[in-house]
Amino acid sequence: MSTVELAERFRDEIITLRRALHQVPEYDFDLPKSQQLILDALEGLPLEITLGKELSSVTAVLRGGAGPGPVVLLRGDMDALPVTERTDVPFISQHVGMMHACGHDLHVAGLVGAAKVLCALQAELPGDVVFMFQPGEETTGGAPVMIREGVLDAAGRRADAAYGLHVGSAGQPLGMWSSRPGSFMAAADQLHVRVIGEGTHGSTPYRGKDPIPVLCEIVGALQTMVTRQFDVFDPVVLTVGQIAGGTKENIIPDDAFFEATVRTFSEEARAKMQRTSVQLAEAMAAAHGLTAEADYRVGYPVTVNNPAEYAFARDTIIDVFGPDRFRERANPRCGAEDMSYVLNEVPGVYLNLSACTTADPDAAHDNHSPLANFDDSILPDASALLAELAVRRLNRGD
Repeated sequence: MSTVELAERFRDEIITLRRALHQVPEYDFDLPKSQQLILDALEGLPLEITLGKELSSVTAVLRGGAGPGPVVLLRGDMDALPVTERTDVPFISQHVGMMHACGHDLHVAGLVGAAKVLCALQAELPGDVVFMFQPGEETTGGAPVMIREGVLDAAGRRADAAYGLHVGSAGQPLGMWSSRPGSFMAAADQLHVRVIGEGTHGSTPYRGKDPIPVLCEIVGALQTMVTRQFDVFDPVVLTVGQIAGGTKENIIPDDAFFEATVRTFSEEARAKMQRTSVQLAEAMAAAHGLTAEADYRVGYPVTVNNPAEYAFARDTIIDVFGPDRFRERANPRCGAEDMSYVLNEVPGVYLNLSACTTADPDAAHDNHSPLANFDDSILPDASALLAELAVRRLNRGD
């Protein structure tokens, strides 16, 4: 029986699991209800299961009956967002202020489905499969914690390949797969700048050192720097999302600050941005006789798809689902992903799958919206592909 046929047998189970997960969204590293639902769904399967120490992760290892051979890792993230849900689905979130607005409930259910499919094929597998159920993708990154706790070596030897997927609620028609080789998603860092001056009365600015115009100059200069010091074909996105200073219109404050997100698509641009943004802020403040405290905080790295593994995944999708179900993205996405930590250690590929519920994907509410809705009818496809990638990669044997 094919992976597609087997996944279809588990359709009702994995959709039911997804909807149960959707009702109990949990945030960050501590996801006890989600973890228990996963454990209940995996109960009775021939898996070696370990739980995380620093987070509510689940790692399950399936030993292939035709091994030993390679090790394939399949990953699904588990956590939700601090969003108040405003959809009208009958299985709406029961945790006030929390929502699976990014579709991670589908990721978990799809990975459980893949585990069920591969367990049914256990005797035929010439190698082992590691199932990585990961908290904390939306916060500080659960992937590096799981790596530190040994997920990449859970089978007793290092994984040879890693695969994962992310669903989307908008932008692509239902069931469409997409990805690209090389840089697929951005690195996400933060720049925090505090300009320190000297407060005084607003009517006599010459008696103090006004940090606000200096801060504004730095913000503008950073945008100019991005367009003049960085290659347009290796772009940088810098967005100042918070800026503050002062308490009243006629008081010059002692200091002012801003916080920005910085997105880059190569380690070279990222390293340069880390260096030059701090230099610019400090130098511009000094030019006005003030000082600046600039703190560049490194976040998730660039998500890079191995070109060979990308081609393998693309060809597998086309073979299983047909050429009309796959689109190669021309450009990387500006969002970030902590699957990047896994792909820095193990060659693999990260894929997108549309779960859009509307006929016009461009009009649908996107991930992270309180109105984001996901069509879970695509779950058997998600399970089938993850399982098929594992089967083919194990049988390839290298």
